Amino acid sequence: MSSVASVHSLWTVAAELPGKIPAPRIEYVQLSPTLIVLGAAIVGVLIEAFLPRRSRYYAQVLLTVVALAAAFAAVIGLAAGGFGSSKAHLAAMGAIAVDGPALFLQGTILLVSLIAVFTFAERRLDPATHGKRVDSFAAQAAAVPGGEAEQAAVKAGFTTTEVFPILLFAVGGMLVFPAANDLLTLFIALEVFSLPLYILCALARRQRLLSQESAVKYFLLGAFSSAFLLFGVALLYGYAGTVTYAGIAEVISDGARQVDPALAGTMGNDALLLIGGALVLMGLLFKVGAVPFHMWTPDVYQGAPTPVTGFMAAATKVAAFGALLRLLYVVLPGMRWDWRPVMWGVAILTMLGGAVLAITQTDIKRLLAYSSIAHAGFILAGVIAASKDGISSVLFYLAAYSFVTLGAFAVVTLVRDAGGEATHLSKWAGLGRRSPLVAAVFAVFLLAFAGIPLTSGFAGKFAVFKAAAESGAGWLVVVGVISSAIAAFFYIRVIVLMFFSEPKADGPTVAVPSVLTSTAIAVGVAATLVLGLAPQYFLDLAGQAGVFIR
Repeated sequence: MSSVASVHSLWTVAAELPGKIPAPRIEYVQLSPTLIVLGAAIVGVLIEAFLPRRSRYYAQVLLTVVALAAAFAAVIGLAAGGFGSSKAHLAAMGAIAVDGPALFLQGTILLVSLIAVFTFAERRLDPATHGKRVDSFAAQAAAVPGGEAEQAAVKAGFTTTEVFPILLFAVGGMLVFPAANDLLTLFIALEVFSLPLYILCALARRQRLLSQESAVKYFLLGAFSSAFLLFGVALLYGYAGTVTYAGIAEVISDGARQVDPALAGTMGNDALLLIGGALVLMGLLFKVGAVPFHMWTPDVYQGAPTPVTGFMAAATKVAAFGALLRLLYVVLPGMRWDWRPVMWGVAILTMLGGAVLAITQTDIKRLLAYSSIAHAGFILAGVIAASKDGISSVLFYLAAYSFVTLGAFAVVTLVRDAGGEATHLSKWAGLGRRSPLVAAVFAVFLLAFAGIPLTSGFAGKFAVFKAAAESGAGWLVVVGVISSAIAAFFYIRVIVLMFFSEPKADGPTVAVPSVLTSTAIAVGVAATLVLGLAPQYFLDLAGQAGVFIR
């Protein structure tokens, strides 16, 4: 008891002394986009607890859409107020950066998430079960696949409305991830958006076992990558005596820092810096889906509910590349000669690996997964540029790519047979004759992925390759162009299959979506064409947003 009393007296004495325990300064207005989303997620959990089941779906959809729209409006307000340029600063006691790249990436994530919610909320594609409309998600997530509890839940017409607050928690983590300005905030944001994604991957209504298998694979590999990242954080702390980005960069550049006696033996040890930096980089490259950390991507994309796959493929890439850019440009600019050769190798492997492996795929979702791996390689070419143009080209590419991806996966949800979505490529034969509009829309997205002129994909690839070439990475651009040519083969192959093959008599049907999925696809097409035909305004916007606060 005496020790407890003495500790208590120490606290009270410390609290009485002025300036000993400073109260935290939190800039609520500058953090409002994240706070709105996380606040809405908590309200969503309360809706699940207190609202009757029949009312939850509409309440959750309305809450999610309003929250994401309000958060996006807050990002626009902050950008208009100059926080992306002249007023850029570090908020939350230096833990969160409010600057151009952070606001641009947050705005992209929120827009993508808002469109993704429409695909989550779709209830017209599957035939009604026992007179009740159903969506893509399991009737009762906790039930054993095929068991009595699941059959009873399906019969009762249950829907898993908790996917909406789970989505909001994931978005909240994604908003913090590219804006994190110290390594602990980075790790916490990583876990906040990863854990909800593991859950969402396991919730498919059809093919429950495949869905759960994909979630377990994602969880196990994600846990490994988180462990690598956390170990890297520990080593970097041992090297620099701090976890803040500016503090680490300062020690790397000139070693000028007050030595903590407990860390005097390790501070400035280059081995800790190199190994720690590599481990943190490894954790981020896993989230990006770069080779050789890509193993989870095809299995997870195939097994997860397609609306979740679309959301993950678009939003996670934006958040992960944002964090990667900030790490390389703010923390490790003094080690450019060390990390650039490594990133060259990763980019080349990723571009070629994604393009070559995609050729062998027979499932449309796995094909799009390998396509996303190839695109991660193209974006890495812009990251390697290590220039202001490199940052702005990556920001533009991420915005363009995310809308194409979301639109493509929304189209995949429409092509169905008796077992649900018909994702095997052979089922898509003759789709252009059976449903010309859907096939034409999907062809637009495939042409954008291939980087054909007049689409957003061409403008994005041109921007990143130009930035890479100007920074002296000419050979990387050559490999990128070759990979693009290989990738174009399998995109064109799908288009040929849809328009120049005879439709099978027992082929799939194209479901007529509600206005929700139609809106998601229409926004995807519009963004693809606008960013392809008139990209300059958006390139300028990305250029203005391309300066990190240090």
